[in-house]
Amino acid sequence: MNADLAAFMQLLIALAFVSIPIVRHRFGPLATTAAKDELTRQGIRPEVLEENDLKFDASGHETWAPVSVGVIMVALAALNVAGSDWARMLTWIFQALVIAGNGLILYSNLTAVSAVRAAFQRKGDPELARVDVPAFLKAAENAFPGWVRIQQNIRHAIVFGGSALALVAVSL
Repeated sequence: MNADLAAFMQLLIALAFVSIPIVRHRFGPLATTAAKDELTRQGIRPEVLEENDLKFDASGHETWAPVSVGVIMVALAALNVAGSDWARMLTWIFQALVIAGNGLILYSNLTAVSAVRAAFQRKGDPELARVDVPAFLKAAENAFPGWVRIQQNIRHAIVFGGSALALVAVSL
């Protein structure tokens, strides 16, 4: 019973993480277009995004990182359902990493303006230094449907709460 609860939580967490690249794949191009339009409005060449490898889509780590977490969570769920001797220890290790990783995601979301501003400064590109970062990010964010913000909050609740429940379940 406890292993089944842990496995169920791990499957929910896997789905939560896989939702990230799905949403970014579907709406990222719209966000990129909106960000380029905002740069044009600010008098900045939109090509500066590509020149500095700035993206809003599901390429690179925006896909492989959450999909990797999803695969690990499915594997842990399988170990828990199978009653593997490794399940408890691996659940403790990986759930702790998932909690920490999701904490970093949440932190990066909350500090996006200052992080992007600092990244633009580090690039040393005079055009990037002139970007009104809050307006730029707001334009990209507004290209995503309103439900995405709700989905993000639900995802964080599932990841944090589900990880806690999985840890309790394998400890009983």
